Amino acid sequence: MIPSGGRSAPDVLAELRARQAADVDWRDGRVFSLVYHAGDAHEELVKDAHAIYASANLLNPIAFKSLKQLEKEIVEAAGALFHHPGAVGAVTSGGTESYRDRARRKKPWILWPELVVPQTIHPAFDKAAHYFGVKLVKVGVDREQRADVRAMAKAIGWRTIGLVASAPQYPHGVIDPIVEIGALAERHRLPFHVDACVGGFVLPWLERMGRALPRWDFRVRGVTSISADLHKYAYAGKGASLLLWRSLDDFRDQIFVATDFPGGIYASPTLLGTRPGGPIAAAWAALQTMGEAGYLDLTARAIEAADRLRAGISTIPGLALLGRPDATIVAYTGDEIFALADRLEARGWSVDRQHRPTSIHLTVTANHAAIVDEYLADLHACVAEVRANPQLAKSGTAPMYGMAAKLPVRRLVARNVRKVIAELYK
Repeated sequence: MIPSGGRSAPDVLAELRARQAADVDWRDGRVFSLVYHAGDAHEELVKDAHAIYASANLLNPIAFKSLKQLEKEIVEAAGALFHHPGAVGAVTSGGTESYRDRARRKKPWILWPELVVPQTIHPAFDKAAHYFGVKLVKVGVDREQRADVRAMAKAIGWRTIGLVASAPQYPHGVIDPIVEIGALAERHRLPFHVDACVGGFVLPWLERMGRALPRWDFRVRGVTSISADLHKYAYAGKGASLLLWRSLDDFRDQIFVATDFPGGIYASPTLLGTRPGGPIAAAWAALQTMGEAGYLDLTARAIEAADRLRAGISTIPGLALLGRPDATIVAYTGDEIFALADRLEARGWSVDRQHRPTSIHLTVTANHAAIVDEYLADLHACVAEVRANPQLAKSGTAPMYGMAAKLPVRRLVARNVRKVIAELYK
């Protein structure tokens, strides 16, 4: 309820802090994908930068010239990082609609457009395709969980408007064969989008550190566009992502224009209309204060933590790592993996469960360097608990996740999940 009289600011802020007490403890590294924490001082900087532009709105770049300049400098920095200083783009939330509009301009006879993607593509593409009337044609992956290029080639048809792959894909942390898919895109004269939302601001630093990585960015000629989340490994504030294009001609299909509105001409280069200034300013501040040295240090700590976790998990009988990850994602499987997840949560860890194959997922950041030994010790103990008590696989959330992973009728799974989510909004 809105109070009849306003409460004091200190009272309201105190209540907000108190309400956080029941949330998961992400500052101490017990969350692996939802928060990217680079330290308390950096968090305060991001908050302060966000606050300075909290009321700014980039819907009108003429009114907020300084905010547009911040966005321009972010795009330029990312373009240079991805080996194409001439890249153009915007701080945005997605780009599937851009490929659809490009197809409408260049191939207007395609009424039911299709994108060819690997089955490991992020579900954000499913959501965008659902919203914008684009069909995803999904193909399989190889034993290392990388996109099957031959299968993608066979899936291309006259309705195909583009190809999509990941660097790396989220479930297992492996980079799809971008070079080969890029050549396929060139051969068929199709645009090719690389989803580097996870990897965009960690892969370049890993490469500079000497890690051997396949090429994935604008050095691959067939790559048309790249998405990269600033709020992940750029350690910016939440709600900041980038969509970069190789050329201005490609970018223009991202711009929506309405000319008949009585309120005047309306134009927007992103899915969002109102474009909050806070996340853009916070992202700019993060890039400026971290610098190359800061990001190299954060990446070194993150990859060391990931390597230590992989090494420790591989020594536990009954557990097995999935894929051959190129970055800082760790995924592992084993017997009664969902019962194991329940036991880890009982010890205070936030656990990301996966299926196909069933597994546990860890997105490792610099903040996790301090908890590797504690996590591995708890993992050993939880494996022993599950082996000693087979009934654990029939209690807690394990049966629910196990059933959801095995049910052949995916619409039934979706209906049940939709019901659970809807209940949260009662």
